[in-house]
Amino acid sequence: MQMTMRWFGDQYDTVKLWQIRQVPGVTGVISTLYGSVPGEVWQLRDILALKSEIEAAGLSLSGIESLNVHDSIKAGLSDRDVYIDNYIESLKNIGEAGLHMVCYNFMPVFDWTRSELARVRPDGSTVFAYNQEAVDALVPEEMFDRVNSGADGILMPGWEPERMAHVKELFEIYRDVDEEKLFDNLKYFLERIMPVCNEYDIKMAIHPDDPAWSVFGLPRIITNKANILRMTGMVDDVHNGVTFCAGSYGTNPENDLPDMIRSLKGRIHFAHVRNLKFNSPGDFEESAHLSSDGSFDMYEIMLALYDIGFDGPIRPDHGRMIWGEKAMPGYGLYDRALGVAYLNGLWEAIQKTHG
Repeated sequence: MQMTMRWFGDQYDTVKLWQIRQVPGVTGVISTLYGSVPGEVWQLRDILALKSEIEAAGLSLSGIESLNVHDSIKAGLSDRDVYIDNYIESLKNIGEAGLHMVCYNFMPVFDWTRSELARVRPDGSTVFAYNQEAVDALVPEEMFDRVNSGADGILMPGWEPERMAHVKELFEIYRDVDEEKLFDNLKYFLERIMPVCNEYDIKMAIHPDDPAWSVFGLPRIITNKANILRMTGMVDDVHNGVTFCAGSYGTNPENDLPDMIRSLKGRIHFAHVRNLKFNSPGDFEESAHLSSDGSFDMYEIMLALYDIGFDGPIRPDHGRMIWGEKAMPGYGLYDRALGVAYLNGLWEAIQKTHG
């Protein structure tokens, strides 16, 4: 595996490339063209400029997260082919730039949902948290206001103001879209893009829905073992794979994370590894990566990845805000660097005892 960290670019990220370069074991970053909007074609010159900037800092651009899918594609609207054609052109340019992994999602309207961006934990750190009762008490427009106000002026990926200004319109286009239609629309999209993915060896890694159930009545399909196996089977191509995000699948305690990993041998192209702590049904908070700080057995998760021969990019996911750091919630430097050290330690121990 290759240890990486997510980087949002100089205009958006409080963490600098030179700082990431100094985290032991990190050799690459996962990034994207932040500021681009779903549906537009990524230009090769812009991708190469991003790649060159990262390489100049002594790191590699190990993959793209995210090349966002336009809602017309997800909802199956009459103009979806226009946006799929644009997506294919972006993929061609990503391939021409020598990049081979793209993380994307197929979540209607909201990329991820949390009721709090800064819940205070007993140690004084702050974390993302979710409470179902709090979410149920909101209307969708209030959800954006909550996220925006909690971000302290920092743009949160997936919650761009330009897009969220049309929340009511977005909900309207999904009025007649249920899980079966969403699966059909995903299949149509994947079948259209697979030829270019095969041509350029681009591994598409779908990100699970977060949390792993319907929010505000919207359909969600990338939520459990049965559904993800259905997704990989309906377009049975090695380039149609997954981002295994432990924190997203793990929002549902019924998901057996190590078992899911082992069921996806050869189809996990990217891994997000983090921990959650469950307080009660419908209430969870993110924690330090350490197993004892949350509800997941992180050793078993890393062992499962080792057992299937996972050799793609991996990154620590959301971290706590600690030591007074002022940064994008969930994406500060300090706790993610601690997460890297912990995951690298687990991996080394597994290699030496199971090699």
